[in-house]
Amino acid sequence: MPVFKNEKNGSWYVMARYVNWKGERKQKCKRGFETKRDAQEWERTFQLQNSADLDMTFEAFVELYVRDVQNRLKENTWLTKKNIIDTKILPYFGKLKISEITTRDVIAWQNELLAFRDERRKPYSQTYLKTVHNQLSAIFNYAVRHYELRSNPAAKAGNMGTEERKEMLFWTKEEYKKFSDEMMDKPVSFYAFEMLYWCGIREGELLALTVADFDFEKETVKINKSYQRLHGEDIITTPKTKKSNRTIKMPKFLCDEMQDYISMIYGLKKKDRIFTITKSYLHHEMDRGSKAAGVKRIRIHDIRHSHISLLIDMGFSAVAIADRVGHESIEITYRYAHLFPSKQTEMANQLDCERMEI
Repeated sequence: MPVFKNEKNGSWYVMARYVNWKGERKQKCKRGFETKRDAQEWERTFQLQNSADLDMTFEAFVELYVRDVQNRLKENTWLTKKNIIDTKILPYFGKLKISEITTRDVIAWQNELLAFRDERRKPYSQTYLKTVHNQLSAIFNYAVRHYELRSNPAAKAGNMGTEERKEMLFWTKEEYKKFSDEMMDKPVSFYAFEMLYWCGIREGELLALTVADFDFEKETVKINKSYQRLHGEDIITTPKTKKSNRTIKMPKFLCDEMQDYISMIYGLKKKDRIFTITKSYLHHEMDRGSKAAGVKRIRIHDIRHSHISLLIDMGFSAVAIADRVGHESIEITYRYAHLFPSKQTEMANQLDCERMEI
């Protein structure tokens, strides 16, 4: 074992030799172990990881999983996954060998989560349970696909929880008009909600908008990024999906409004964000405006639903609406099917006419 003692401070270190993915012989030094046993255990795990030997512990495999997957995901997505892994998965499976984790182990873990109650005696939500299980299953699937694990015990155990679709609320055009009238005392709020309602953009897309995104001659706004606040910093990422990259044609009145708003902001440069407010500010304004207007309180995202329902009511097709809001048309059809006018009577009448001609 290439494990040595540092005589100056009494700690231990490892000189591990390995072959990298290019077939090159390499050496890695790891210092600062308190005991010889700790150093030997690290070296053993390192060699198992490097050889992709599934005799390694689950937590050792998760290190490989993180190394392979983290850079492929948006930071906010990864932080959500990491929190679930660190708090709900590793404490239970971390020290077990990944190749020896059974369906029974997964079921026992599921039962612990299902039995959990917080200080108010509330269990985890069905959506959260499903999300946690899916993350465990994703790790095992990765081991099956890329490291030749024989099977996925989480898949065999079966899922827990169900996806709970939140009630889809929306404002009518009249309700939005009442709300927007109450926003006029704060220009930044008024113009922010105008963009949300009349363009159907997402909250993060709104907060990422810059002057350069607007083309007032063509009456368009370009959506190609999203805003997040992570670790106390403003982060600009790509939009939610590839389909979310789009150019939206704006109604003329909205072009005029946005030109007025941009002209109010002193020293604004082309690449500067025009809405430097926070998401919590928008939520506070939703509380204030809906109460003052006497309309039901909906979520910020429900303004997007309101825009889509308005377009459906105006008679636009699912395909046309999907292009505007950055969805797949089948998703518009599925999620908003109850809002599209029924064609059943028209179909039956047309079939009657066809029959009469025979």
